[in-house]
Amino acid sequence: MAQGTLSAVTTGYLAAAGFLAQLNAELGDAIEATYGNLVLSPALKDRIIWAANTWRNPVRIPISSIADGAKKLRALQRNWALYPYAHHRRAALITERLPTVSAKPLVFGAALPTAPLGSWTLIEPDVILASADCSSAVTNGEMHFVEDRLAPPSRAYLKLWELFTLLGERPKADEFCLDLGASPGGWTWVLQRLGARVLSVDKAPLDPRMAGLPGIHYVQESAFALDPGAVGPVDWLFSDVVCYPKRLLVLVQKWLEAGIVRRFVCSVKFQDETDFETLHAFAAIPGSRLVHLHHNKHELTWLKLS
Repeated sequence: MAQGTLSAVTTGYLAAAGFLAQLNAELGDAIEATYGNLVLSPALKDRIIWAANTWRNPVRIPISSIADGAKKLRALQRNWALYPYAHHRRAALITERLPTVSAKPLVFGAALPTAPLGSWTLIEPDVILASADCSSAVTNGEMHFVEDRLAPPSRAYLKLWELFTLLGERPKADEFCLDLGASPGGWTWVLQRLGARVLSVDKAPLDPRMAGLPGIHYVQESAFALDPGAVGPVDWLFSDVVCYPKRLLVLVQKWLEAGIVRRFVCSVKFQDETDFETLHAFAAIPGSRLVHLHHNKHELTWLKLS
């Protein structure tokens, strides 16, 4: 743990479990202090890709007791989420004195909570680090859903549920979606349930449960061999293809050059090491951005929605 005095403008970036190294690489030398997966930095940016939650203008709050800690947090705002870093029992006792914040999983289709949700942690027994203004509407950026454990052929569907919830946008009924690398059909299942028409492409077959669903057309072919000219206009192109990032970039560039796709959603999957060079190439595509979803593993989701 590094300590020090907060600069005039400091931001806290919370990495998802297992991705602190990627966050540190993104921030470079602009790091003031680190508390577990929470990194304080003067590098205020619109988006830090590897941050699950951004703490804007965090403050250190000296406290004299558990009651005093809860009182001072309540004086800033009502709703607080604990990031458990240290002094866990004492932090839990402070939490008990704060208003209860619902931790129920989200039902897909429901909007995110709109009430401001601050974040705090206990960095010393008598010092709270807190931000009343955070980027995530859910605790520590961890979006959990009431899952469907029967119908989907894989848990990959949760990535799309999370993304569509964050965006507040999703394919509309009868829009045409191309799902590349579709097998076994987790993303195809989500898109079909939304009423979209889906062209699912993969050398491997879809789960048999997908075969009889209306609105799905399966083509047994490599996603990389598919000719854009044979497909026609596409409202949404989705790709959860397992491949090296550089190969996915070539695939994306082919479809961008074809000029027939309105929106892109692609998983950029890394192998042992994070390919920062290709990551930056994706980020440089005009009108696009990269996000690390809670349901992403060692991968990012690349979006181009206009």
